[in-house]
Amino acid sequence: MRPSSVERVPGMPAHLKGGDIDAPTKPKRQRVVLGGGAQGPIAPSLRARVELAEQTSWGEMLIRDLISALLRWGLVLAVAAVLVLGLLPLVFWLVPGFASFSVAGVPIAWLILGLAPFPLLFGIGVAYDRLAERHERDFVDMIEN
Repeated sequence: MRPSSVERVPGMPAHLKGGDIDAPTKPKRQRVVLGGGAQGPIAPSLRARVELAEQTSWGEMLIRDLISALLRWGLVLAVAAVLVLGLLPLVFWLVPGFASFSVAGVPIAWLILGLAPFPLLFGIGVAYDRLAERHERDFVDMIEN
């Protein structure tokens, strides 16, 4: 077996050049990049998030606008539900012939008042959920971009 020799490695101290000592060598440095690189300015997104986290006046205004938009749609849909459901008894009172009409021995007024509100309220709930999600998604897009 022949003795191994130590080759000169860049950055090796001069006192280790002799070959007697096998000094550990450092691996070559590599730059690790996670992700595809910068795709746009990060500062506006970071600024908006900081504004929201610190509850500054601008961040408060953004939250207030989001809440007011959600409240406005909630009130519009609630008023629509109250009007539709509230006007049904008025229609039956104003048109007594319609109220006396019956299907399978059950007055139509009872059928409409007993069955119509559920699909109506479900539809209003789905509509509000979609509107709220759209507003929240727009809010997040505005904050991140």
